[in-house]
Amino acid sequence: MLSILIPTYNYSVVELVTIVHKQALMAAIPFEIIVIDDCSTNQDINDKNKIIEDLVFCTYLKNEKNLGRTATRNSLAIKATYDLLLFLDADVLPKHDDFINKFELNINKKFKVIYGGICYYKEKPKPDQLLRWNYGHKRETKSVSNRVGEPYFIISQNLLINKKVFIKNNTLGKNTYGLDILFSGNLLKNDVKVKHIDNPVYHLGLENNETFLNKSLEAVKTTYLLDKNNQINKDLRPLQKSYLFLNKWKVDGIYCAVFKLIKKAIKSNLLSNNPSMFMFDLYRLNYFIELKNKRHG
Repeated sequence: MLSILIPTYNYSVVELVTIVHKQALMAAIPFEIIVIDDCSTNQDINDKNKIIEDLVFCTYLKNEKNLGRTATRNSLAIKATYDLLLFLDADVLPKHDDFINKFELNINKKFKVIYGGICYYKEKPKPDQLLRWNYGHKRETKSVSNRVGEPYFIISQNLLINKKVFIKNNTLGKNTYGLDILFSGNLLKNDVKVKHIDNPVYHLGLENNETFLNKSLEAVKTTYLLDKNNQINKDLRPLQKSYLFLNKWKVDGIYCAVFKLIKKAIKSNLLSNNPSMFMFDLYRLNYFIELKNKRHG
C-alpha cells in the first residue's frame, strides 16, 4: 500500500526511519521504506545509516554520484513497489505518534496529493541559525486553514502522492536549490487537486544564517530561470507578484537604486540575532529585479 521514500545526503536518518517504521508496523498496512543516499561524503554517517537495513521492509541504497534531491526522488519513485508514495526529507521527525495513521490512507484514496505540513520547535536555536528558524516559523509553518488559501504552496518534505502523478510532475533538470516551486507549478498547470491536513513534521536541519541567505538567493535565481523559460506562471509566487507590480509602474529601477544605499545594513540585520523577514523579502526582491534587468552585481 505505502512506499515511504527518503533521500539523504550527509545526514543520519536512523531516528526518522526507526520512528516511521514502528508506526507503519502498528498501522498494520503493507509498506516499505527506501532510503537513497545521494553519494554522501561523511563516512561516519554512511556507516550509521546502514543500520536501517536490519529493519524488515527497509532498503538502503547509495548513488554512485551526487544527483541532487529532485533526481534522487525520481529514482526513489521508480524503485517504489506501491502506488502510494510518502516523501520525507532526511532532516525531519513526525510531530504526532500516529503520523502514519493520520493520513487515513483507506479514506483518502480519491486525493492524488496530500500535504501534511511543516513545523519547527519553539525553542530558539543558536544565534547563527535564527534566519532559517525565523523563516520557517513565519513562512513555512501554516495552519490548514491558511494553507488551503494557497493550495500549491507545497514543501515536499512531507508529501503523500500517487506514483504516476509524482513522476509526471517531478520535472528533472539542473541540480539546484528551490525546485519545489517547479513541482508546485506543474501540479497547478495539470490541475492536480491538493488536500491539506494537519499532520506536520518538525524540520530539524537548520543552516547557518550566511548559508541560508546564499541558498535563498540561489532559490531566487531558480525562480527567475523558471519564470524566464515559461516553466511556471509569472505570478505563481509573491516574489514574482511584487516584481510585476513594481515593473508595471516602472519603479523597479528606482527600487534597486534605493536598495543599493541600504543593502549593507539590511544584510547585517539578516545575519544578526534578530533578522527581519520584511528585510529578507526586500533583499530577495532586489536580487530578482537585478536578474530580470540583467544587472548582476
